Amino acid sequence: MHDVSAYGYSAAGTATGQRRRGDRHPRPWMITLGFALPVLLLGGWQFISATGLVPAYRLPSPTSVWLAAIDLAERGQLGQFVGISVQRVLIGFVAGASIGLVLGSLVGLSRVASAVLAPTIGAFRAVPSLAWVPLLILYLGINEDSKVTLIAIGALFPVYTTVAGALRHVDPQLVELGRAYGLGRLQLLRQVQLPAVVPSIVSGLRLALAQSWLFLVAAELIAASMGLGFLLSDSANNGRLDRTFLAIVLLTLLGKSTDALIGLLERYLLKRWA
Repeated sequence: MHDVSAYGYSAAGTATGQRRRGDRHPRPWMITLGFALPVLLLGGWQFISATGLVPAYRLPSPTSVWLAAIDLAERGQLGQFVGISVQRVLIGFVAGASIGLVLGSLVGLSRVASAVLAPTIGAFRAVPSLAWVPLLILYLGINEDSKVTLIAIGALFPVYTTVAGALRHVDPQLVELGRAYGLGRLQLLRQVQLPAVVPSIVSGLRLALAQSWLFLVAAELIAASMGLGFLLSDSANNGRLDRTFLAIVLLTLLGKSTDALIGLLERYLLKRWA
């Protein structure tokens, strides 16, 4: 069967909506402007450190943080810490987001599933992240499973919430048009309803990814000996403020980099279903 868009409409939006999305693509001067504030913050940080407005034991200089990074790299630890954290986040994010997408689709499309699942999922969503730690240690031990599971829990709920809410508000006329062309339930979901909520899905994925990095720190408190969360807590406990700042900077850079990848995914999906 042909794609629904071949019948004269786009599940992801009208031509006007596509032009508006295209207008929001960042231009070179906008990208340059986006780097202005981080550069100013870095310059201000360097100025405060150089002038001694804040003592070094409370605010390490950018140079000392850079030297700490070089020291860990020469020891072979920096790459390991970054690699293991990225691996944990990506595995947990993919697992949690996938489950959230399935549950969100069920709750958003079925009143029966919403009545059965929504109250319980809403209750679990209210549980603080650290409250899961002792249970995960008890049932899964202190290995990788417990850490990845905690990150997956963090990624699940943003995707579930956004997808369920968006699917409830898909244009009924769009759905009826798909049915008029003979689309079954799965085809309707794949070719009409999910494409119609692509922006909401991407927003949920971005929130889930940010939540995954937040939960990483909690996950790496579970008897971890590697990872950026471990580096953050271990450095703070040992008074290595330069390494503490290094861990924060690396988490910031990695979080923004992975968020940019989600942005590329959004462009692909919009082109695919526009």
